[in-house]
Amino acid sequence: MQLETYISDLLYRYDCVTVPEFGAFLTNRVSAKIHESTHTFYPPKKVLSFNEQLQNNDGLLANYIAEVEKIPYQVAVEKVAKQVKSIKSYLVEGETISFQNIGDLLLNTEGSVVFNPSYHINYLTDAFGLSHFNSTNIVRETYKQEAVAIEEKAPIALTPEKRSNNWLKYAAAAVIVLGLSGLGAGKYYNDSINQHNQIAEQEAKTEIDNKIQEATFFISNPLPAATFSVEKQTGNYHIVAGAFRIEANSDKKVEQLKALGYKARKIGANRYGLHEVVYSSYETRTEAQREMYNIRKTHNKDAWLLVKNLNK
Repeated sequence: MQLETYISDLLYRYDCVTVPEFGAFLTNRVSAKIHESTHTFYPPKKVLSFNEQLQNNDGLLANYIAEVEKIPYQVAVEKVAKQVKSIKSYLVEGETISFQNIGDLLLNTEGSVVFNPSYHINYLTDAFGLSHFNSTNIVRETYKQEAVAIEEKAPIALTPEKRSNNWLKYAAAAVIVLGLSGLGAGKYYNDSINQHNQIAEQEAKTEIDNKIQEATFFISNPLPAATFSVEKQTGNYHIVAGAFRIEANSDKKVEQLKALGYKARKIGANRYGLHEVVYSSYETRTEAQREMYNIRKTHNKDAWLLVKNLNK
């Protein structure tokens, strides 16, 4: 039995996969980041870790193995225990256990398990298809600063000849006259624009007042206000009833489950393009697992638990 294959499958769906009497593999989401020196962009991902203290059997791994291999639950528990016993014996002998796509396990001098995670696979389904890439460094243009520096080093000076003094006087006088004329014309133009805007604004206000008066009326017998109470499901733990390629089939499934008394709903399409339908959603894993076992016994033995934040 390839134990790491089942653990790897579950790490896509769950944040904690416990191997009874051995330890638990945990995932922690980290945001996308950019390496400043290499200019490499890394997408968001799940970082793996291992906790040797979490060894209690929560039924997740054994249930999944029993479902995949079509064997009784107790037989799956025994197979896991046998595999764990073998792994521990190899670790005691000083060997390194490699779990494909998960990481390496070995014992340190104190007899504790040391875990070196693998970085060949990203268990964050939201980042499916994304990979790291390098970007060229962006160099800002500094033409303006260079122009200022050149102007400071080489200032421009006017050195008119003596015979052009009278011409410069007339030119300066013309500039002053044109400037004063331009100021007067600009002031007249601005005054005209402001007056036009005030007239247009007053006309628009008068027209709006007339429209309001024409449209104002009263209802003698108004209808009572209708109040609807809609129960909104929350929680990140969802019991999946099925996934459908055709969305109309998922709608039909929701109506069937609601007729049976379940709080069924659609939660959107998964990464394979299938429309998922859930029996209900729950705030805690314990509550969701208890209801999932009940559904498996009474209605659907293939129901399974999905951990997903739908608000993202």
